[in-house]
Amino acid sequence: MINITDNAADEVRRLLKEQLPAYGLRLGIKGGGCSGFAYALDFTEHREGDTVLNYDGMLVYLDRKSTIYLRDITLDYKDGLTGKGFVFHNPLASNTCGCGESFAM
Repeated sequence: MINITDNAADEVRRLLKEQLPAYGLRLGIKGGGCSGFAYALDFTEHREGDTVLNYDGMLVYLDRKSTIYLRDITLDYKDGLTGKGFVFHNPLASNTCGCGESFAM
């Protein structure tokens, strides 16, 4: 359903261990951005109705609406000279903005 690269998983685990060991990673979408939808990434507790994915003990939560739009995405983490942060690769997106933080379907 969702792919998480080793770099992204390592960074999520590092952040959770340091800051919020009882939480999981929440991936979602929200309206906005240049292209219509923006990606959301947060550390939260489980909520009723969430789809829960387990990646070797790292829990990922998706609300019902986001599950549809995030199917088959890849979450990556880049750390280099051109920037540092999480990157979404969405094969279902028909359009993305230049910054890569919003998309259309």
